[in-house]
Formats: sequence, structure tokens, C-alpha cells
Amino acid sequence: SARQPVPGADLYVTLEPCNHHGKTPPCTDAIIKAGIKKVYTAMKDPNPLAAGKGLTRLTQHQIPVLCGIMEKQAKELNRDYLHFIVTKRPYVILKWAMSADGKIATKTGDARWISNEQARRFTHQLRADAGAIVIGINTVLQDDPSLTVRGIPGAKKPVRVILDHHLRIPGSAKVLDHQAISVVVCGEHCARKRARQLMIKGVEVMRVKTLKELLGKLADRGVAKVLVEGGGEVHASFIEQRLADQVLVVMAPLIIGGRQAITPVSGQGISKIKDAVKLHNIKITTIGDNLIMQGEL
Repeated sequence: SARQPVPGADLYVTLEPCNHHGKTPPCTDAIIKAGIKKVYTAMKDPNPLAAGKGLTRLTQHQIPVLCGIMEKQAKELNRDYLHFIVTKRPYVILKWAMSADGKIATKTGDARWISNEQARRFTHQLRADAGAIVIGINTVLQDDPSLTVRGIPGAKKPVRVILDHHLRIPGSAKVLDHQAISVVVCGEHCARKRARQLMIKGVEVMRVKTLKELLGKLADRGVAKVLVEGGGEVHASFIEQRLADQVLVVMAPLIIGGRQAITPVSGQGISKIKDAVKLHNIKITTIGDNLIMQGEL
């Protein structure tokens, strides 16, 4: 924000200034008060509370508005927010690190570390940008991750969500510490005694029927982006139920091998290649000797 008066200035923004009260007062009020003479915005806000009202208000106050500049780039930049507003559910990213032969762990379950240090820092930035991180109970039992954001000063703490239908999670699991909010998601008929034990520890227990219901409840909490970090059955469930929006794969120049080595997507799988889930809008970059591929479903 400007630290001094800016009468007569031009304002460039990626999204239409809002004209309603939310967590903050209307942006249009601040623009009018500041004496901005012209506003350039990349796109209108699809939020029904906004929906062109901000542009109209500015025009009514004799502030010219030019809308549509670099709109395609702005839509990509605002992707998570736009998806959240339009679908009423979070944008879901499935993320995994694997070897060149498609393994996320050895036959003994060892996965530390497949990706390099730079890629792991990249993962922590992904976590910091998400409202929630989701993993399955098998990942907890195998790896005992903490799912915290490390090495990023001032980063917010995403909600840690553990899918655990029968509440098998041990009370000593790192993900149940008090460094961030922990939510254990179980089935409707999970043991009430075990649920109470977890709640006494300060853990939230959420009963849901489906992943879609879970995403709806996360949306109600204001979570606009979810990062799913495994394991293979969880990834498969999101894909099979068409609830994943993007896949992000970190591939390391390693060959692990092994018929029993773990792969990133399990489930039933397909019988014919023609039925495979296809990714589009592919982006490929490198971090050190690791390759990162992003694709939308």
C-alpha cells in the first residue's frame, strides 16, 4: 500500500477492486479516497458479491476503468481463488516425489530422500501456499511426517488433514503435535471412545461420508487450495472421483526397482491405455537435478 498521498495516480490490479465489506472495507472506498485518477484491471471478479459492482462504483465517481489487460495471465495467477468461487470447493493439487522408474519408496517403504534439497524447499513453499495438507493414514504409519512448513519465515500454517477411516492413528504421531491445527477424518461409524481420546489431545475429529463432503467442509473453513501428499490409495481416490485439479510430480534421477516398491497412484487402475487420465497444460521445469512436471486434470 502507498505510504503517502497519491492523488492523480494510476492503479494497476489483477482483479476487479471489491465494493463490499468482507474481512476488510471495500477497496473502492480506498481508491476514491486516495484520489486515484484511473484504474487498469486485468479481469472482473466472478464473486457474486463483486461481479462488476466495483467497476461500476468507480465509474460513477468519474474514475475511468480499463478492464481486460493480460486477462489470460491474470486468470492463471488467480486460479485458486477463481476455482474456489466458481465451484465452491478448494483447488486440489496431488503432489509426489518419485524416482525415474516411478517409485515413491523402496520395497521396505524407505522414501528419504528421493527428491533433492532444493525440491524439498519448493515443497515447503507449496505447503505455505495451501490452506490444508491432506495425507492418508498409511503415510502416517509408514513415514510419521510432521507436515509443517519449514524454512519460510512468516509462512502461514496450513491445516493438517489425515484420512483415517477407522481412527488407527497413534497418539504419538508427529502430525498430532500442536505446531498447527490437526484434523483426523474418519467414517461416520468410527469408534466414539477413540474419537474422544483424540479430541482430548486437541485434535479435531471430522466424520464424513465422501471426499467431496470433506472438500465442502474445508471450503466452509475458507480453504481455497488443498495439497494432497499421499499415499497412492489417497491419490487414486481423488483421481477416480474426479476431485483432483492438478498433479505436481518431482522426479529424481534415481532408479529404485523392485516389484513391491511403492508407486504414487494405486487403486484399481485401468485396463486400456486409451482409458488413462490425461493431463493438459503441461509445465516442466528443473530444480537442480530434479525435474518438476505440473499438469491439469
